[in-house]
Amino acid sequence: MAPVQVAVLDDYQEISPEHFAALDSAKYEVTTFSDTLLPYNHPEATRDDKLALIKRLEPFQIICTMRERTPFPRDLIANLPNLKLLLTTSGRNASLEVSALTERGIPVAGTTAEPLDPDSTTQHCVALILGIARNIAQENAAMKAGFWQTTLATNLTGRTFGAVGFGRLGFAVSKILKVAFNMKIIAWSTNLTQEAADEKARKAGLPTEDENGEKTFKVVSRDELFSTADVVNIQLVLSERSRGLINASDLNKMKKTALFINAARGPLVVQDDLLQVAKKGQISGIAIDVYDTEPLPVNSEWRTTRWGIDGKSRVLLTPHMGYVQDATIHGWYKQQVENILRWEKGEELAVQYKDNGY
Repeated sequence: MAPVQVAVLDDYQEISPEHFAALDSAKYEVTTFSDTLLPYNHPEATRDDKLALIKRLEPFQIICTMRERTPFPRDLIANLPNLKLLLTTSGRNASLEVSALTERGIPVAGTTAEPLDPDSTTQHCVALILGIARNIAQENAAMKAGFWQTTLATNLTGRTFGAVGFGRLGFAVSKILKVAFNMKIIAWSTNLTQEAADEKARKAGLPTEDENGEKTFKVVSRDELFSTADVVNIQLVLSERSRGLINASDLNKMKKTALFINAARGPLVVQDDLLQVAKKGQISGIAIDVYDTEPLPVNSEWRTTRWGIDGKSRVLLTPHMGYVQDATIHGWYKQQVENILRWEKGEELAVQYKDNGY
């Protein structure tokens, strides 16, 4: 009997083989892909791009994907006749059209992660804020080129931090900056109320007001946040309502000395608007971990422009590393292998998706 064909997609660091080696090679043949093809539903995807993705995935009965690196819309799923099991990572993957898989009787399952406080994304977001404020990458490059002290750092103590989105991650970052640097925290999202912000403070063991009667986490209007914050951090969930929410109107209100951070999702911000602000140097610095297209194309202006000179903003880029933490990624691959073995035995899968995640 021919072995089951297993594809492990988008393993950029090529660390999955050590985990998938646990599968019986007589039963399973595993192919690992370390690159990502242009998504099937990408607006710039040509017919040839779509055919290339179908050709890659069509032979496999089991596909193990990594969060939202390769989306699986209905039209792609319809072109994968051999698919019998789709495994993803984390407990939520908005790029899977689960209903299309369910209609074909294809199980879909994710993974859990050990809860950490603060979690990986929170840590990376704070690192981005400190990195752009202290010019870490720029000074590192200058030092290696033979220079010494080429920039001035931005002080954060006592400055105003604007949280666009005040859910779990937005609050976690805000709490760290409040406690560590005594930043003034202001927050806005569509449905956020002062009462909700006060309750978050209480649950975190923090006072709702300081000795001057100022709110620890003050809810303000969208206009006030963008016009007064020294650091603006985007931490919203991507949805059709929030896609493109942050645009030129918001960015043009920001102080010239301000910093802009996005470690949530690229499409939350109109990228062309942000790019124009950066090229004109309208704000001091921009730190980004997420992009409309990932991996970010090598010819992207974000990659090719010489930032921080000739009046342009300073720009710090990382390749969507917010959740890419050693224990987390290794744990996810281990759980995918465990789910394959459950599937082989006819057992219930762990973290099985039962609703439409697309």
